Amino acid sequence: MNVLFIHQNFPGQFRHIAAHLAGQPGVDVLAIGREQAPGLPGVRLLRYKPHRQPSAHTHPYARSFEDGILHGQQVLRLLLELKAKGYRPDVIVAHPGWGETLYAKEAFPQAKLIHFCEYYYQTQGADAGFDPEFPLDINGAASIRSRNALHLLNLENCDQAITPTRWQHSLHPAAYQGKIQVIHEGIDTANLGPDPEASLQLPNGRVLKAGEPIITYVARNLEPYRGFHSFMRALPLILKQHPTCQVVVVGGDDVSYGSKPKDAPNWRSKLLAENPVDLNRVHFLGKVPYATYKKVLQVSAVHIYLTYPFVLSWSLLEAMASGCLIIGSDTAPVREVIEEGENGLLVDFFDAQGIASKVIQVLTAAAEPSGIYACSVKTARKYSTDNSITAYHRLILQGQQVGGFTSIVQSRVAV
Repeated sequence: MNVLFIHQNFPGQFRHIAAHLAGQPGVDVLAIGREQAPGLPGVRLLRYKPHRQPSAHTHPYARSFEDGILHGQQVLRLLLELKAKGYRPDVIVAHPGWGETLYAKEAFPQAKLIHFCEYYYQTQGADAGFDPEFPLDINGAASIRSRNALHLLNLENCDQAITPTRWQHSLHPAAYQGKIQVIHEGIDTANLGPDPEASLQLPNGRVLKAGEPIITYVARNLEPYRGFHSFMRALPLILKQHPTCQVVVVGGDDVSYGSKPKDAPNWRSKLLAENPVDLNRVHFLGKVPYATYKKVLQVSAVHIYLTYPFVLSWSLLEAMASGCLIIGSDTAPVREVIEEGENGLLVDFFDAQGIASKVIQVLTAAAEPSGIYACSVKTARKYSTDNSITAYHRLILQGQQVGGFTSIVQSRVAV
């Protein structure tokens, strides 16, 4: 069986399933990604780069679509080269968000095309216009409408589709929801878990230990989409009301979503200037190795996770798997995972005073909230890589009969 993965940042969301398939007898795994893609050991990766950027003369509403065409064109060239050499994929698993698979069926019409449909944009009711501090103007709304043209083509072109959460599924047009399955890409719960003996050495030499009043916040980048502005506005209140707590912040100064501030180099410096805090108590670690990240979660007494109604971060589930007590924003993707008082606590995304009050309430409680920690870990285990691999297998193998590999997967499903 030949399985081709296409993702501009391969492996991206396909890390676990690609690694597993690459180790199975009778399965040949090949990947295509852009020039900066990190790749995956044991998987051959072919890199590409669009031959130019979208034209400055293209209408702004259509520029992202032209960019998708340029990605799709370059990948098509690569696919045709593979075809000329005799390669034939049985299944193509792809993240189509950048247009890479727009023309995949032109090269391999018989291949089963499975799309990872991460997000279908909305002008109301999701991330756009959610934050009154960053209102959506008419040009922004029109651009979103136009941007979805690419995603509609992706939905039309694929044979099957995957999206990680029920809420993300609900955003897609009703006409296509029947071909989209909800399958989370999975977190490595086998290597995550509480550790009452965990410790974390900070850059200044101080050592923090599990059981101490430690507040943690994690995001790929520190930005409003992940509630960094609300978090920073709550911090002075928290530090004043709990004079011995320590705060550990993990995340870079780039922008993953939205845009940079106009009056500062990054959101960290802007919000620190607006909300001065004692940097002997608030520790910005930047981006850290995974081993350090695990320790951050394991020493946490309270983990704050805030997000617009948008894609759910892996970090929330990883924090839950590590036994953190979550204070999460009462927004759609979080509510799908966190049930108030059962496996975490919810708070208004914009309410800095409310965030601070809940943190203080947890840190000063005479007893731990009954059962929340255990329920948090139990919830996270539903999103394990084993469950993800099993579900991906089912989808990949629909209509495929590949001897020994089919029986291997069936044995996994039966477990």
